[in-house]
Amino acid sequence: MHKFDEMFAQLPATGAIQFQGQSQGGQSQVQVQGVRPHYEGYARWLGRQPQETMKARREEAEMIFRRVGITFAVYGAKDEDGAGTERLIPFDLIPRIIPAHEWRSLEKGLVQRVTALNRFLHDVYHGQEILKAGVIPAEQVLGNAQYRKEMMGVYTPHHVYSHVAGVDIVRAPNAQGQGEYYVLEDNLRVPSGVSYMLEDRKMMMRLFPDLFSQHRVAPVMHYPDLLLETLRASAQPGAPDPTVVVLTPGMYNSAYFEHAFLAQQMGVELVEGQDLFVKDRYVYMRTTRGPKRVDVIYRRVDDDFLDPDVFRPNSTLGTKGLVDAYRAGNVTICNAIGTGVADDKSIYPYVPKMIEFYLGEQPILKNVPTYVGRDPEDLKYILANLKDLVVKEVHGAGGYGMLVGPASTQQEIEDFRKAVEAHPGGYIAQPTLSLSSCPTFVDAGIAPRHIDLRPFVLSGKEVQMVPGGLTRVALKQGSLVVNSSQGGGTKDTWILEV
Repeated sequence: MHKFDEMFAQLPATGAIQFQGQSQGGQSQVQVQGVRPHYEGYARWLGRQPQETMKARREEAEMIFRRVGITFAVYGAKDEDGAGTERLIPFDLIPRIIPAHEWRSLEKGLVQRVTALNRFLHDVYHGQEILKAGVIPAEQVLGNAQYRKEMMGVYTPHHVYSHVAGVDIVRAPNAQGQGEYYVLEDNLRVPSGVSYMLEDRKMMMRLFPDLFSQHRVAPVMHYPDLLLETLRASAQPGAPDPTVVVLTPGMYNSAYFEHAFLAQQMGVELVEGQDLFVKDRYVYMRTTRGPKRVDVIYRRVDDDFLDPDVFRPNSTLGTKGLVDAYRAGNVTICNAIGTGVADDKSIYPYVPKMIEFYLGEQPILKNVPTYVGRDPEDLKYILANLKDLVVKEVHGAGGYGMLVGPASTQQEIEDFRKAVEAHPGGYIAQPTLSLSSCPTFVDAGIAPRHIDLRPFVLSGKEVQMVPGGLTRVALKQGSLVVNSSQGGGTKDTWILEV
């Protein structure tokens, strides 16, 4: 039975909490037992809710999300007419609740980790001291596909490269059997999902306003203000009133809703590459009143497509001359070009050493134990234990390019074995963790589903974040894959203030 440590201390033998009992109106209600202390107030409320009411609220949420257009595009998926498909990300009514003391520790660990990662990025594009010291093999960095030599020596204000970081956190038992938070992955290029964090909170406040009068839940709706503050603080010197824009690949991108949402919430322009041009190494935006200089670009476009003069010459998503203007110090790109070298899965195992090297501190948040395919001994272990491991492509994303050994067929394991043997340096492997679960409202009632958490860390003049993040939930029973493209959903994340 799955460890159900996010809410209930114990589960019935069925592995689910069933709707039981009768209300005065004859409607079935939720039977709740074995509650962790920080869930007690919510559990009492949940126990009073008729099943029919919860179902109606779920239908209402789906209708509102569809009406607002909160969807994501599924690459490669087609409808019966051959057109691309858009889907709602399923929203779960039961929040994930984290007590104040756990969040304080998480927050400290996140600040520490993102600070070290930004120090690492500055170092590898300047003095390369960590490589000279042999802490990380130089070929692992300089030969990495995400390393951009064009960034060598480029000045970034406050030495910040990843202004917006999404760090994926999981909770699992440690050696003593106690729940502990681990970092599963660092997302430093163009992390997405924050719009769902905000929309989930808005939906919960709309559907269940009484809950927020009963619980002291820390606010998150000021995130766009913090983001704009961070972006403006990242402008190059000499821009006292910086103009910020959000650069999107366009409406067919899977995260286009989020791009438009954040631009609207910050009160800045949403632009595509064709809306910008470079003149005399300055970037301008075309407007109805004529050109307007742009100081900060919050880009949601991958490196390879930003400037056809430097990267992909056939790209129509970027702007010619953008890198030249950037290197000249006339515009800031957030996140900086070349940040991908720090969130590559082959670099992930070295982050604890980065923290020690740059900050002289022990990591507050631990990595998940990781085996690296390029290491001969690790490779032997990976190939001998594929059925028990989670194996990932170092450049994979979105839940693709990975093998979950215990949930895979023998044929799938053998196919993956051939891929790893052919290119061992392209893979890492991790043990299958007993990930924490959270009560989730599914068709059968309330049942445990595995979850992770993506807090969004903002780095400008200082490192800050809103209390919480996006909780993603694997809605398929027993699944460990929370990605929306793989059938995952989202939950509101409550950080209690006391």
